[in-house]
Amino acid sequence: MDLQTLNAQQHTAGTAGVRMSVHSSKTLKVTMVTGQDLYAKAGSMIAYDGYVQFDGAPGTLRRHAEEMVTGEGGRLMLCRGDGELYLADYGGDVLVLHLNNEAISVNGPTLLACDAALELRIEPVKGLAKLSGSGLTNLVVRGTGWVALVSRGMPISLDCAERETYVDPDALIAWTDGLDMKAKRSLKAGALIGRGSGEAFQVGFKGQGFVVVQPSEDTGDRFKIRG
Repeated sequence: MDLQTLNAQQHTAGTAGVRMSVHSSKTLKVTMVTGQDLYAKAGSMIAYDGYVQFDGAPGTLRRHAEEMVTGEGGRLMLCRGDGELYLADYGGDVLVLHLNNEAISVNGPTLLACDAALELRIEPVKGLAKLSGSGLTNLVVRGTGWVALVSRGMPISLDCAERETYVDPDALIAWTDGLDMKAKRSLKAGALIGRGSGEAFQVGFKGQGFVVVQPSEDTGDRFKIRG
């Protein structure tokens, strides 16, 4: 998983032999093959050809990750079969990347689809206790396979290797798992930075990897908080 893979898939239509591709900036194309199942947001299917079946996600996945991905009352679906499957999420821009025995931490609602062979786990977010005063968790996708995210506008990726990178948590989509993280509070600039109350928080990242941000501040909860 690297920046070249991320950026290339972001702008490239379907390519022969590629499991996932951005068919248009707002549509994900998945090549379905028997034995290579897919998890996707329920309701995200907009079209398919061939023979594709849709079932509820396994109970173990629902208990561990479904609420994180879809929000309260949401559902995941298991897709299987042979053909071409097209997914979208309310006109959001689609981003595709491939994991090679790697892990990426994802703000759950931005996950559009992933290979069912990948492991989905809710794990603690280290270094951000100052944001809430209690434990924070996020969805980590781990293994080898394809992942598709959705963004409000065309996302950008920022390399954190050379110097510390700070982002607005409301614009944060995903980051390389294992980066060093810390919270930063801006009191004097609270009225100018961010769209919250009087204070502004940023999340700092440093290490070998990248963060992905969208050009929009999602006012919904970006992290799951466990008191």
